[in-house]
Amino acid sequence: MDDLEKAILISFDESGAANSVLKEQAAAFIQQIKENPSVCSICVEKLCFSELVQVHFWCLQCLHEALRVKYSSMTSEEKSFIRKSVFSLVCCEPVHASNSNSVRILDGPAFIKNKLAQVVVTLIYFEYPAIWPSVFVDFLPNLSKGAVVIDMFCRVLNVLDDELISLDYPRSGEDVAVSGRIKDAMREQCVPQIVGAWYDIVLMYRNSNPDLCSSVLDSMRRYISWIDIGLIANNAFTTLLFELMLVDGLPDQLRAAAAGVVLAVVSKRMEYKSKLALLQSLQIRRVFRLVAGGSNSELVSSVASLLTGYATELLECSKRLNSEDGKGVSLELLNEVLPSVFYVMQNCEVDSVFSILQFLSVYVGTMKSLPGLTETQLLHVGQILEVIRAQIQFDPMYRNNLDSLDKIGREEEDRMVEFRKDVFVLLRNIEDRNAEEVEASLSLFYALGESLTDDAVRTGSGLLGELVPMLLSTTFPCHSNRLVALVYLDTITRYVKFVSENTQYIPMALRAFLDERGVHHPNVNVSRRASYLFMRVVKLLKAKLVPYIDTILQSLQDTVVQFTKMGSASKELPGTEDGTHVFEAIGLLIGMEDVPLEKQSDYLSALLTPLCQQVEVALLNAKSCNPEETLAQIENIQQIITAINALSKGFSERLATASRPGIGLMFKKVTSFIHRMVDTLGNSVFPYLPKALGELLGESEPKELVAFLVLLNQLICKFGTGVGEILEVIYPVIASRAFNILPRSDIQSGPGSCPEEIRELLELQRTFLIFLHVMATHELSSIFLSPGSSGYLDLMMQLLLYACCNHKDIVIRKACVQIFIRLIRDWFPDHGKEKVPGFRSFIIEAFATNCCLYSVLDKSFEFRDANTVSVSFISNKFSAISFNHHHVGREDM
Repeated sequence: MDDLEKAILISFDESGAANSVLKEQAAAFIQQIKENPSVCSICVEKLCFSELVQVHFWCLQCLHEALRVKYSSMTSEEKSFIRKSVFSLVCCEPVHASNSNSVRILDGPAFIKNKLAQVVVTLIYFEYPAIWPSVFVDFLPNLSKGAVVIDMFCRVLNVLDDELISLDYPRSGEDVAVSGRIKDAMREQCVPQIVGAWYDIVLMYRNSNPDLCSSVLDSMRRYISWIDIGLIANNAFTTLLFELMLVDGLPDQLRAAAAGVVLAVVSKRMEYKSKLALLQSLQIRRVFRLVAGGSNSELVSSVASLLTGYATELLECSKRLNSEDGKGVSLELLNEVLPSVFYVMQNCEVDSVFSILQFLSVYVGTMKSLPGLTETQLLHVGQILEVIRAQIQFDPMYRNNLDSLDKIGREEEDRMVEFRKDVFVLLRNIEDRNAEEVEASLSLFYALGESLTDDAVRTGSGLLGELVPMLLSTTFPCHSNRLVALVYLDTITRYVKFVSENTQYIPMALRAFLDERGVHHPNVNVSRRASYLFMRVVKLLKAKLVPYIDTILQSLQDTVVQFTKMGSASKELPGTEDGTHVFEAIGLLIGMEDVPLEKQSDYLSALLTPLCQQVEVALLNAKSCNPEETLAQIENIQQIITAINALSKGFSERLATASRPGIGLMFKKVTSFIHRMVDTLGNSVFPYLPKALGELLGESEPKELVAFLVLLNQLICKFGTGVGEILEVIYPVIASRAFNILPRSDIQSGPGSCPEEIRELLELQRTFLIFLHVMATHELSSIFLSPGSSGYLDLMMQLLLYACCNHKDIVIRKACVQIFIRLIRDWFPDHGKEKVPGFRSFIIEAFATNCCLYSVLDKSFEFRDANTVSVSFISNKFSAISFNHHHVGREDM
């Protein structure tokens, strides 16, 4: 081993055996060799006599680089030396005729042979056909030397295709010109001979060396697109190719390679009349049985791609041919192959997703252009939908990866997102279709948005950057249809994050919501839904809408007036879409601090003054109205108050009480809106609470009591112990009402019982227990011991104990256990006299035994449920705590 070989080995070392200093020295030495004028001779010498693979690779890399960079400055003798030496290597001949002991490069690993092929192709780039016209002709006789030379010939053809000819990669103008020059010369000089060699090799080696035949067929497939198709599409060659596909004993790899060649023949660009004759001559039905099993072998995948490509070409023929005979034959062949095509799309892996989408796109486009569909074509539409459904489903094998979202899960999710975007391309040209088609297409677009990440929507990845603006600006002829209008608005809302990122589209989005497509739609269901969705859009865009507030308010003026008119409330619409969201959206817009104070006051005055005047007029007229008219007046007042309530949601507490307190004064007049006042005014709501709560507590029906308890929960969560004094007054009344209404044990249902009453009692029981939980966890347990409340303590303990052990809702059980934990913290003394007489013994003898032991053993206790496990854990901890306290307090436990 000489110094150069040692240096090459050190430079390629990845084991860490060579330190950095030694590597730097080796690199410097190698660089000196590269700069040596005789470097090409040195490389050829090493290729002939060195047995080290690293040295072979370095020498071939050096030759490749020298040809690319220095070819124009080389002497003709040097070029000739490299040409002859390299050609001898690829033909498995000694470089020096006098020395037959040289190393056989072709016996080396694949990456060495690929690098050698790259050097040959570089010479072809510069020298064929002008300087080295015989390269291919000279290569062909050497193929008789056997598999190693045939394999090398295939590698040269493949690298030539990859680096110069194939249109799958972007090429410079110079490369395109060189590619044209090489193809023209090969067509004129040697293509028929090469095709003949391919045929002879496959015929000779198909049984003895199927891997070699697969390589030959792969090379052939690459060249079919630009050689004379008659050389391949003839009786001899097609018979051989179909034999290879159909013979069961041959390896799948060889059969799949043959299918790839036939697909290349099918996809060959040519005049459509000739194409149809070619497709007809193939008798493709012979391969239908190969995909019937639906397996995902290499053969089935390749045949599936062949059938899809065949169907795509038939579609093109049916579109391009003008004669009725041509169209008829095309459709006949198409109908023959389509069942197999749809089958493989649903059940097999096709080599290229693009081939599926290409076919579906062409076929769907063809059907859209027809005045009407035949029964067969309608059947095909259903099959296409089944194909789409099957294709956009995640593979169950990735279920765990997708749940945990590991690397594999993320890759699969990203792949599916991209694939679904491509599927959506099928529906991008809706044009003037019927309402059902438009609604279905928009639903698919909405579903696509559901599968995308927020970042993908924001940036408009893929086609979204074109599709969303197109959607915003579109008005369909069937937009008056309720279903179309609703899904259109939902879809726009789904993609509004794109608008947030691309603010130039805000005016388009506003028009979509504010014109006849949205809040001004003639269908009240659509207009109310538009109001709700518009409010959501305002929440997202908010500050970006400040420049458009005047335009928005002007557009909504008639909607605001209509909402507060007598009898405008619709009893048929759901409560969540009652039209008040228009006012909430307006409140969000004008309640921003970005809006100047003067403008804010003007907006509020313009909105509130007419509403307040309507209320005053209604109240003045109430006494003179008959009962029916009075009811209508009350409904109208409720409508107006609801609108003001919705408007108030846009004003934060800080804005209304600190930043711009003048605006907060309006809320003092709306004492009935305690829920909103709590959120809006904070502590300033306290003066109104006693009177308001006293009035609300006058109702004793379960439904009203539930609403009252929900309000109290809000107050406690908002103000904590600040509402203690109020609760001391009202808790005894609440407890009295609740325990009078609720039974001591299970709420029974059965013959003669009213389901609605049962539901109300269950809801009251649940809400009352949550209310007790909120009190206990907000440092208000002392209220249970106050003089007015202590009389209900025993009833409360029995209810809590029963709920801990028997309530059907495990979440309620958990909450009740947590109540006892808080009561232990508050009521168990560290030492001395008990704070609550009898509480210690109740906990140990009743709660710890029944809840922490017996209820856990009950069959209803499901340990696979997270909440159940949580209750079990808390209960057992609780039992231990209770026991310790008991043991400390009483020595004779």
